[in-house]
Amino acid sequence: MRILITGITGRIGANLTAALVKEGHQVRGLVWPKDDRTEKLRGLGVDLLRGSLTEAADVRRAVEGMEAVYHLGAAFQGGGPFSEADYFEINVRGTFLMLEAARAEKGLLHFFFASTDAVYEKYVPGGLRGPIREDLMPRRPRGWYALSKSVGEELCNGYWRTYRTPATVLRFCLVVGAGEVLDFPQFYLSKLRASHPELAPFWGGEERLLLLKDPDGRPYKKHIADVRDIVSGCACALGKQEALGETFQLAGPAPFTWREAVPHLSLRLGIPYVEALVEGTPTFYEFDLSKARNRLGFQPKYDIIRMIDDAMAFRQGKDIGVLPTG
Repeated sequence: MRILITGITGRIGANLTAALVKEGHQVRGLVWPKDDRTEKLRGLGVDLLRGSLTEAADVRRAVEGMEAVYHLGAAFQGGGPFSEADYFEINVRGTFLMLEAARAEKGLLHFFFASTDAVYEKYVPGGLRGPIREDLMPRRPRGWYALSKSVGEELCNGYWRTYRTPATVLRFCLVVGAGEVLDFPQFYLSKLRASHPELAPFWGGEERLLLLKDPDGRPYKKHIADVRDIVSGCACALGKQEALGETFQLAGPAPFTWREAVPHLSLRLGIPYVEALVEGTPTFYEFDLSKARNRLGFQPKYDIIRMIDDAMAFRQGKDIGVLPTG
């Protein structure tokens, strides 16, 4: 299948490219002219086009002749800095231009839009009491990134209803690439002590890991994903007719708690940890992945322990089948 990937140089785009090429697909990438991260794609036989999501001619040229599109390119919270106008032009207008080009491409079989769990209100006093289900949890985006992605979802849904443009929305949770889980800020005392005065007594000048608990004594709980699981979810949705016009949440096989992750991370890194109650809104949520499992055959397999172990292996120079994030 002939497949276009926008955002092809990102952690998801690059690894998805490698997976699709391995399966025998022909991949084209639309690359922002100022993006110099194409080295990781060398040797994959990918057709790279320089162009911008905000230029209609560039978008039409990229989509022409394609049978499937993964629209991953966006202004996002971890990049930038981006202004409100940037989020609108790149994420909203850019998605409109992509959908217009997809609508005009008669041979297009599938259009995937990468959205985000930032459209949910996940952080609430006391934490969420039940798992998040994509068809039941309302979208309540805050900030321009989440708002732009929510608008992008509505554009995809509207083009499916109005023009039968074969769109599917894939909502990603926090995705970590090779080695990145080892640097997650909420695991480290040095990263949080300035924003949480109650942690000051634990600081003695040396790094400590934090096993965070909410005021009720529950360890924090979070649902993230290894990039390899997100790539698997993107790939298994390709060509599924039951995915058209639908939204799917993708994440790792299960949420993790700080009680699971921090002692293991402490053992692997050789950094002691302390247990600490912190005030304020906790991190306490998880996703119900039954829709993606049942309809797409999505089977994520990288839990937090495997992610930590593989991250350590990657930093030691071992091949874990993941392209670098930079």
